[in-house]
Amino acid sequence: MNNFAKDVLKGLTSDKKYLSSKYFYDDNGSRIFQEIMKMPEYYLTDAEFEILSLQSKQIFESLKFTTPFNIIELGAGDGFKTFKLLQYLVTNNIEFNYIPIDISEEAITILEQRLKEKLPSIKIEPKVGDYFEILKENKESNVPSLLLFLGGNIGNYTKEKAQELLSLFNTSMKSGDKLLIGFDIKKNPITIHNAYYDKHGITKRFNLNLLLRINRELGADFKIDDYDFYCHYDPISGDVKSYIVSLRKQSVHIKAINKLIEFDYNELIWTELSKKYSLDEISNLAVGTSFKLVSNFLDCKHLFTDSLWKK
Repeated sequence: MNNFAKDVLKGLTSDKKYLSSKYFYDDNGSRIFQEIMKMPEYYLTDAEFEILSLQSKQIFESLKFTTPFNIIELGAGDGFKTFKLLQYLVTNNIEFNYIPIDISEEAITILEQRLKEKLPSIKIEPKVGDYFEILKENKESNVPSLLLFLGGNIGNYTKEKAQELLSLFNTSMKSGDKLLIGFDIKKNPITIHNAYYDKHGITKRFNLNLLLRINRELGADFKIDDYDFYCHYDPISGDVKSYIVSLRKQSVHIKAINKLIEFDYNELIWTELSKKYSLDEISNLAVGTSFKLVSNFLDCKHLFTDSLWKK
């Protein structure tokens, strides 16, 4: 039984059903997420794009690297936001090697093709697979590195899991290496609600695609029309929680794990956490995971920050 099957079995047989959001990003899920990022309500993309467009010079100067360095991007996707930083470095003849990592081979292939067309002189070593297997090479290298963990992805982790992940990043880094990490900042709850509970139904398709993936890869028989999508934002905790809702009492057979899963009327499957942070919470998280916060680079509306940390 592969990890996907094990995690689906564990999640759907729990008292409160859940599915891990890391499984959203098969090739089709990655394509739907590109649609989400283009929605006018989804402010995160534009805010971070503005930061990397207008503050690349300041970010580079804050690195204080005096020799050629690696940029290792964890979960690179299509590289849309990162392009502005890479473009600045290439245009200014700054020597670096770009190592994008993603679990989607399709996303990495498209990214490499686009970058080679737009920035022909860029040195790029794309990797498909697990962050930490690839980061082992960084630890053993003498080349200074900037790790990128952009897009607010840290918000998908609970407080404990975020601390655990960032501590793992820290142990994979050399003294003096930097981490540029994206955080969605607490703001007007209506702005956040509209970004995640969108009227276009794209986020709903993104969530239900997870059931289609289970059908395809694990031989399940989810009837997609019998499920809906709901999400909720708590402005005090900063948590956006997303759910798939079973619209009737029903059973689903999953061949790969030989299991019949029962769903009650209106039963929920928790699919994603998207936590929003205050600047104080970001500072505390850096210190608590053995980093030093160098600077917060904010967009003009203070919706988002790319926070630079040093090991």
